[in-house]
Amino acid sequence: MADRIVTVFGGTGFLGRRVVRHLLGQRLSARIASRHPDRVPDASEGTAIQSIRADINDEDAVGAAVAGAYGVVNAVSLYVERGTETFHAMHVEAAERLARQAQRAGVERFLHVSGIGADSTSGSLYIRSRGEGELVVQAALTNAIIVRPAVMFGQDDAFLNTLVKLLKRLPAYPMFERGLTRLQPVYVEDVAEAIARGLRPTAANPVTYELGGPHVYTYEELLRAVADRLGKRPILFSVPFRIWHSVAWIAEMLPGSALSRNQVELMEVDTVASAGLPGFDALGIAPQPIERALEEILARC
Repeated sequence: MADRIVTVFGGTGFLGRRVVRHLLGQRLSARIASRHPDRVPDASEGTAIQSIRADINDEDAVGAAVAGAYGVVNAVSLYVERGTETFHAMHVEAAERLARQAQRAGVERFLHVSGIGADSTSGSLYIRSRGEGELVVQAALTNAIIVRPAVMFGQDDAFLNTLVKLLKRLPAYPMFERGLTRLQPVYVEDVAEAIARGLRPTAANPVTYELGGPHVYTYEELLRAVADRLGKRPILFSVPFRIWHSVAWIAEMLPGSALSRNQVELMEVDTVASAGLPGFDALGIAPQPIERALEEILARC
């Protein structure tokens, strides 16, 4: 059994639960720190997976969760603000708390999941909080590893699944402006494997990785690629961002909405991996194309 424990905050989420599984492939044990420890993966993995109740907003609970850990992964993210759960509270204050406690505990490897486009000077609260989160983590831990994925897709994602459902039903589809925003969608399993490899004792640190898939699309190109696979020929029409912002503001008030203002803000900027930063190549990973997950999604439809 692996003798190095990695505490994963956000280990029950879309990315986090996959990180847990990939850690085992690197001969690392996983300790899932969550407010809902009952949502852990199948216990068939045995003692290589532990679970601990911990709220990332609780200083003492965070300290207990990282105690004795070789590594820590912060995969906590927030997409819609609710009450005291704000972007600043989760992406900045919580990230700083976790990094500070990891430093006190003598954690060897600390990996913080951010996102391509994170910018501490952005006018978007969401994008700015992502950028500020990186800065506070790096200030607390000089050897921190930052991972910035592009928009992630997978069998149970909220991105590609939404496109498939809407393109199957709608004869006409609204685009963000003229559909020129550039995207580099990345397979969530590849990101999880990159995180696991980045935590290996021989991996580089400190370092910032930007992880994008093998293809860059404009938003219009992506819509047409998905529609073609579905055998659909929808009419694609432009909707100004100012209207999208108004629609998203209303949508956030509805339970289970697939649209939020931060998603609109992200669509206003290109999210493409920088050639000046290491990516999958540095970790020996060949990223999978979006068709991989598309086939999985269609097989379930």
